Amino acid sequence: MTNGDLRVKLYSFFSNHEEQISLFLAVEKMINSIGPASIEIRKSQISFGTKTKFAWVWLPQPSSKKRPENSIVLTFGVGRFIENKRIVDSVEPYPGRWTHHVIIQNEADLNKEVFTWLCEAYTFSLIRGRNRKSAFQIPFRAS
Repeated sequence: MTNGDLRVKLYSFFSNHEEQISLFLAVEKMINSIGPASIEIRKSQISFGTKTKFAWVWLPQPSSKKRPENSIVLTFGVGRFIENKRIVDSVEPYPGRWTHHVIIQNEADLNKEVFTWLCEAYTFSLIRGRNRKSAFQIPFRAS
């Protein structure tokens, strides 16, 4: 996919949500300052990856949870639970991997704390990409 194709998909993703494009671009800039990452734009989210995906941006869905207007959700995956008032939800989809969700309302929300979490997620994706099998997943061979 060319850079032009990516931009077309990006503007399509944010159609009717033009205010959030600048927030996404600020996230993209922050991630690019950490290291090279692929970008994949899907119908409901935009993902960043190295050998595995480590961060996602999506638009808050209308639900019972009140989310600020013109915000985005930044999700990142790390190997530990992080307790912090900025994190609105945390899930352990499987042992040893935690996803955390942070609401981004303005560029100031992308502070040093968020940068540190994204650095950790980036590093975690590189480590996971090298050796995805844990000791419990390696087949046991009886002698």
